[in-house]
Amino acid sequence: MKEYILNIETATKNCSVSLSKNGVTVCCKETAEEGYAHAEKLHVFIESVLAEAQVPYSNLCAIAVSQGPGSYTGLRIGVSAAKGLSYSLQIPLIAIDTLETLVYQVKQDNGWIVPMIDARRMEVYSAVFNGKKERISPVESVILTPESFSMYSGVMYFVGDSTEKAKTVLNNPNFIFLEDTKYPSAREMSLLSYQKFLNKNFVDVAYFEPYYLKDFMIVK
Repeated sequence: MKEYILNIETATKNCSVSLSKNGVTVCCKETAEEGYAHAEKLHVFIESVLAEAQVPYSNLCAIAVSQGPGSYTGLRIGVSAAKGLSYSLQIPLIAIDTLETLVYQVKQDNGWIVPMIDARRMEVYSAVFNGKKERISPVESVILTPESFSMYSGVMYFVGDSTEKAKTVLNNPNFIFLEDTKYPSAREMSLLSYQKFLNKNFVDVAYFEPYYLKDFMIVK
């Protein structure tokens, strides 16, 4: 059985859309621009991946969207589009942790993996994952200092759009910064969304909201 899922990632500067079949990416369109072109590009990319794969909307079995943390505007655009498609097509909505999507770009399976999303100045949205890509710390807003992540021993891989500023304060010789990966992509959402689809791990279209970590921290 061919189970097609449309994956939408807009939590950062990268506006990314992929179509997956049984957990494998069939087609992906994305662009990372300074001016956040999500509003103009997102629906164009959705139409493009479906047309390129020759898959009609009626063949989709679910819509997956990046839930955050990330850009407030980017997340709003992505989630609004995903909820609209899910509701109109009457198919499930799946929410994917943005940081986990970043982790799945890392090939290393040893040590610790730290995905980071820029939150201005020396602040990042982050969490710590083990080599099996299992999250072992809560998602939180971290102000980077030389002492950040010092409680972990062994090799630690940093991935995301904040590696350049992180390198200015994180000087531990065990810290490795992966330069070729900057933004989460819908390409890596394919397997994650398919696993959630098989487990029927869906969110309520009417009540689902993006994970605005900074707003949450302020309220707290």
